[in-house]
Amino acid sequence: MHISELDTPVVIIDLDRLEANIARLQSYLDAHQILNRPHIKTHKIPQIAQMQLQAGATGITCQKLGEAEVMAQAGTKDIFIPYNLMGDKKLERLAILMKMAQISVTADSEYTARGLARAAQQASNELTVLVEFDTGSGRCGVQNPQQAADLACVIADMPSLKFGGLMTYPANQNTALFIQETKTLLEKRGIPVERVSLGGTPKMWEAHTHTGVTEYRAGTYVYGDRATLKAGAMTVNQCAMHIVSTVISRPNAERGILDAGSKTLSSDLLGLTGHGLILEYPEAQIHQLSEEHGHVDFSGCINRPQIGERVTIIPNHCCVVSNLFNQMVGVRGDQVEVVWDVAARGLLT
Repeated sequence: MHISELDTPVVIIDLDRLEANIARLQSYLDAHQILNRPHIKTHKIPQIAQMQLQAGATGITCQKLGEAEVMAQAGTKDIFIPYNLMGDKKLERLAILMKMAQISVTADSEYTARGLARAAQQASNELTVLVEFDTGSGRCGVQNPQQAADLACVIADMPSLKFGGLMTYPANQNTALFIQETKTLLEKRGIPVERVSLGGTPKMWEAHTHTGVTEYRAGTYVYGDRATLKAGAMTVNQCAMHIVSTVISRPNAERGILDAGSKTLSSDLLGLTGHGLILEYPEAQIHQLSEEHGHVDFSGCINRPQIGERVTIIPNHCCVVSNLFNQMVGVRGDQVEVVWDVAARGLLT
């Protein structure tokens, strides 16, 4: 099928660019002897995870249990969930998941660790737990090396748990010192730090500059988006995800309406102007979204589209787009080659 036969709005994935993106990061990390553990929350598709593993990834990262369950059911055997899992239902699911794949998780409190220990005991298996630390992002994580070392000791002393190392997101100028100070504290207690997991696509090409990193987690790199372009981590010609949309109205000379609204593009701005980059009209601004309409200001464009014209959009945040669509259409050139179900879409628990 030719891509012009696809109904809009539709997400197309350039397979040549997708494959090149997977190979590019894998090659970089291999060159610096850093293990690659890509984050599948970007694509949520087992077939793409398999492509990443075949390229050399040591395992995958999932943000939620639901994602991990889908990936384990598809045959993935090494899964990291860097998220505080708690509550009886989640811990019961974790225990079942541990019988399907090699699972590692994170904790930033003794409360979380104790729940993980119960799940591991229920599974009759040892669970590897990394300590999440915060070096300035203001999200989850222990706040200083002493807290990290103390929690590591608590984990190491708990039955059925193994202290697996340290994890943070995103890495920054404070990361290396935090890691080293924590290692020093733990060396005094005879506890090794075997794994240091960092992540983030925007700074992925700086992974080798962080002393002590053993593995890296990036997700957006497979597709690319405007936020990644802004960070300088990818170029327009490397972005594999595009949304094809139709101009359904031109109420006046300056305004156009697309059939892609907040249910297609997401409302994330991420410090950007507008809700996406229209490749055919880069000076245009998608300045407003309603649920099914994208409101575009074409006043900055010399040439402007006609009603019924199709346009190609790079979204601000590709991960959210993946969670809005049931399927991704893989294309090579102008031909449809594969249609993937977004198998882990909507699995937020």
